[in-house]
Amino acid sequence: MLQLPKSQPMRNLASRSKSYELCRQITAKYSKTFYLGTLLMPEAKRRAIWALYVWCRRTDELVDGPQAALTTPETLDHWEEHLQSIFAGHPIDDYDVALVDTLERFPMDIQPFRDMIAGQQMDLYRSRYETFDELNLYCYRVAGTVGLMSSAVLGVDNSTSKAPWDQQIDSYNPVGEAIALGIANQLTNILRDIGEDARRGRIYIPLEDMQRFNYTEDDLFKGVVDDRWQELMRFQIQRARDYYTK
Repeated sequence: MLQLPKSQPMRNLASRSKSYELCRQITAKYSKTFYLGTLLMPEAKRRAIWALYVWCRRTDELVDGPQAALTTPETLDHWEEHLQSIFAGHPIDDYDVALVDTLERFPMDIQPFRDMIAGQQMDLYRSRYETFDELNLYCYRVAGTVGLMSSAVLGVDNSTSKAPWDQQIDSYNPVGEAIALGIANQLTNILRDIGEDARRGRIYIPLEDMQRFNYTEDDLFKGVVDDRWQELMRFQIQRARDYYTK
């Protein structure tokens, strides 16, 4: 479990180097393979990616961590205020120091960060998605945004006049490809966690897809595995693979 420290007086905050080290430790602990990949990057970029990873993880744990039951809409409102303070150059806790420095070195738009928080808000209010379009928006918010954040560190211009989730992600656009990779990862996570989510009363497979294969919510909650289930899973797996290749 990644602890979410309470606000600290400015004089007690970690130095930049200590803050980056904290972010490195968190990344290495919770995402070993991803961490190994960052070691191939130049130092400034890998440290920035660690800072982004920690902010994203902290955001995700607000609704998907051990203390998620305590999270309210007001909690997420306060977290967005916390975010605004970071973008204003005012770190509130030790982890923020690295992210403030990252934003100075690699200027970014605040919107992808806000969009990620909006994705967590969706998890507070809904446990079903009728269509893939609805799920696609959720996947963009909680995972495609990571592609936008990371692209700024990696030197990709992610300015656009279109809504990010509405981009032509099959047109060899690096920004669209980064978003597609994030969505693909989220679709994969959804398939990995179907059972766990069902036990929490959540279904992320679009209901229109379940209806297409005549597989019901009751079937899912009972763990029915038959030809309908297998065809439904093949359909979902192919969709994720399509996003990986975009």
